[in-house]
Order: sequence, then C-alpha cells, then structure tokens
Amino acid sequence: MATIPHWLNGYAVHTEATRQLPVHNPATGQVIHHVNLADSDLVNQAVQMAKKAFPDWSATPAIKRARIFFKYKALLDKNIDVLARLVSEEHGKLLDDARGSVLRGIEVVELACGAPQLLKGWFSENVATDVDCTTLRQALGVCVGITPFNFPAMIPLWMFPLALVCGNTFVLKPSEKTPSCPLKLVELLYEAGLPEGVLNLIQGDKVAVEALITHPDVAAISFVGSSTVAESIHKTGIAHGKRVQAFGGAKNHAVVMPDANLDQAAEAIAGAAFGSAGERCMALSIAVVVGQKTADQFVAKLTTRSQRVTLGAQDEKNADMGPLISHEHLKKVTHYLDIGLSEGANLLVDGRLVTHSNPLNQQGYYLGACLFDHVNAHMRIYQEEIFGPVLGIVRVNNFQEALDLVNSHPYGNGTAIFTRDGDTARTYASQVHVGMVGINVPIPVPAPFHAFGGWKKSIFADIAMHGTESIQFFTRLKTITTRWPAHGVRDNQAFNMKSSADISPMTAEEFP
Repeated sequence: MATIPHWLNGYAVHTEATRQLPVHNPATGQVIHHVNLADSDLVNQAVQMAKKAFPDWSATPAIKRARIFFKYKALLDKNIDVLARLVSEEHGKLLDDARGSVLRGIEVVELACGAPQLLKGWFSENVATDVDCTTLRQALGVCVGITPFNFPAMIPLWMFPLALVCGNTFVLKPSEKTPSCPLKLVELLYEAGLPEGVLNLIQGDKVAVEALITHPDVAAISFVGSSTVAESIHKTGIAHGKRVQAFGGAKNHAVVMPDANLDQAAEAIAGAAFGSAGERCMALSIAVVVGQKTADQFVAKLTTRSQRVTLGAQDEKNADMGPLISHEHLKKVTHYLDIGLSEGANLLVDGRLVTHSNPLNQQGYYLGACLFDHVNAHMRIYQEEIFGPVLGIVRVNNFQEALDLVNSHPYGNGTAIFTRDGDTARTYASQVHVGMVGINVPIPVPAPFHAFGGWKKSIFADIAMHGTESIQFFTRLKTITTRWPAHGVRDNQAFNMKSSADISPMTAEEFP
C-alpha cells in the first residue's frame, strides 16, 4: 500500500515509518494508503531549506515571481479533475463540491498573478525641503501554513501563493487526514518553475505543528482549524516572536424575516447547512426565524427539504451529500444529537435513520441531514460548533431579538439574513457583530480580492486572509527618507530635529 511522502527542496521525500497513520476513504471506511509523520528533525530540515532559499527568492523581481504563478494557474486548470478526485477520495465530499473548492483556490492564484501591482509602494516627493519619502512592503522570511482536513486544496491555495509572490519562502503542514491533494499542489508549482527550497511540505501531526510554531527561523504562521487550537497557536506563536493569523471555528446564523421568500430561503439554508456534510467553517448551523407564524411555515418547508437530502459516495449521481471525514467524527456528531434531545430540542429529521443504498458503502461514515426545532441559546447544540450536517431552529419574536441573539454568540465568523426589505438588510449588515455577512446569500465567502475573516472567537489575528489583507500579513512596512544635499553646501542644522517645518513659512503677500 502506498505511503504519502513529504516534499523537501523540490523533491518528494520518503522517510522511515517511525510514526505512521492510515488514510481512509470516508465513503467506504477502507484504508487507501498511509502517511508518515514528521519528527522535529525533519521539520527543522524543511525550515532550513526554506531559509536558505529566501535571499535569492526575495530578491527575484515580483514580475518574475508572478510569471511562475501564471504557469501554475494553467497547470491547476489542466489538473482540476485530478485535484478534485484527490479531495473527494480522502475527505468524502462529492466531486462537484470538491471541484468547486479547487476553483475557489485557483481564484487566489489568479490574484497572486497580480503581484507587481499588489506590491507597489508609495512615494512622496519633497515632504520637506529636498527630502523625499518612499514606503515599501518587503518579505518576512520563512512562513508556515497549517491547514485543515475539510479543504485540502482551497485553504493551502489561500496561503502559500500570496506568501510566495510577496517574496517569502514557505513550509506547508496539511492535515494528516487529507495529505494527497496538498502534495499534488506543491508538485505542480515546482513543475511551473519554482526554485528549489522555496516551498516545502511536511506531513505531520501535533509534533510537527509544535516544532513549526516555536522554530526560531519561522517568521509568520497562518492557521485554520478549531478555535481551541487556533487560540493556542496564536498565544504560542506570539510568545515566540512570530506574526500569527489563526482562524477558528464558527456557529453561523441565518436570520429569516417574515417577508422573505420562504421557499428560496429553505433551499438556500438547507444547502448551506448540509452541503459538504456540514464540515465547513462557513456552514449555516442555526436558523433564527422571526415570528411564530413564519417559523411554522418555514420549518414545514425546511423539514420537507431536509428529508429529501440524499447520501452518496463521491461520484454518485443525484447525491446531495457525502460522508463525514472519519468514524471518530461521526460518533462525535451523533453524540450531539443525543445531547440536543436531552436538552429538550425537537429532532424533526434524524439523519441516523438514513442508510446508504449501495452495499459497498455501508461501512462509510454517513449521516443524513439532521434538523432540530425549538433550540434555545442555553443549549450546547446552540453554543458549540458541531461541524456536521446538523441545523437548529431558534424562534424569536422580532428583528431586534434576532440581532441581539446573533451578537451575543461567542463566535462571529459568517451570517446571513433573508429578507426583501432593504432597510432591514442594511441595519442587520451594519449592526451585526460578525465578520462576513450575506444578504440573501447563504454562505458569504468573499471574492479573493476581498478579505476573508470573522470576529470574536472565530479569529485570533489582527489581519484577515486573502485580498490585500494577505499582502499586509505576508510583508512588513519599511519607510525610507532620502535627502541628496547640493554639492558644497554644508548643513548647519545637523543637530536639529527635522520636520516639514524646515520649509520657510509663506508670507502674507505669497498667499493666493
């Protein structure tokens, strides 16, 4: 059975299996290959290779770095079906869903192709007499990306392309549950002409993560995962002098107003809650319905739609949703169903009763759509991120109650409101304490030239991801003040503080 390698200095590297994990196909439960886990020595090798490559790569003109990414984008387009299948095989999401996630990653590569424009500095002439000022953004050094299992193509592509075009070198540590697609991404970038050592990949677990976030030669860390781990990585990285952006979990709310098109809202919210088996940080997991009459109508429609959600393996036609990532995660999610029932919520649709029709997939990690009604803010199924196909309905009496409920939740990643009223939508977008807002858009993931990032416990960072935010994160500011004095003229004010005040003030006659 094949073993998934690391990638160091431009080449695949197979190490002895001192520590190894199986990689499963979630649709069948079968082990499809193994992955060797890096120790701290291998992590150090990767960092040192990136450090060695940094001087030449950072000195490479931005236009030359961008040209590599133009070639890379073409290779990604050519191999998109290969990449989607690797995502599906190890994560379990349907092929069309996997393909869409790869496309969202490619959009950031397209942004990276604009590096010469993105990295332009600022220049001010004559800020004082014969003094000019230039502001630059320069690379940091060795940067690290630690990515989750649920988007093994998209999230890495949100990180290393922009880090690299800024002139940094990079070490990627993908999830050990989905190692193959990130490896293919790195391989294709070297095929596009990336110099040796600029991008390295370490397969690993907690041991590799701890070695990376404390390594003295790592300048910056980008992380996506649970809030508990995000907060820990942020604290540890900052304590070791790193620049850190750590993106955590979510409990995304959709507010349904009485004037909304309930058929459209039910369809949109079902897709956002159950698509990708709910394993995405932008999934909607709570629907807040305003008004009891509206709630009764909406719950009836959503119940019918939830009952029609079909399970399927990656390439099965007419399937709405694939399996969860692992048997352990399946147990965790189903345990939340028991918790919700014990807390008094009404389980209208129980995904445990849904079975897969294909006998070959009976051992897969499947759970059908699950719908709770009469959820309240004190329940664990409301407060905690479940990360599965579980949607809760909270009934409120008015808009202000809905807004207050969303704002009081500890997470603040994404939210949506369904309404036909512009004033309601504008007020919600303005006053909600959430980083990404959709108006009749169920999963408001921004375009790549805008920023991605939540608020509150969903992010531990001052700078968000992709768009110009990533350029800021992966570079640092340098301001250069220049004066070229005229030949033979001596400055007799060398000991005086310089400012724009050294320009002679205008006399009354000189005013226009």
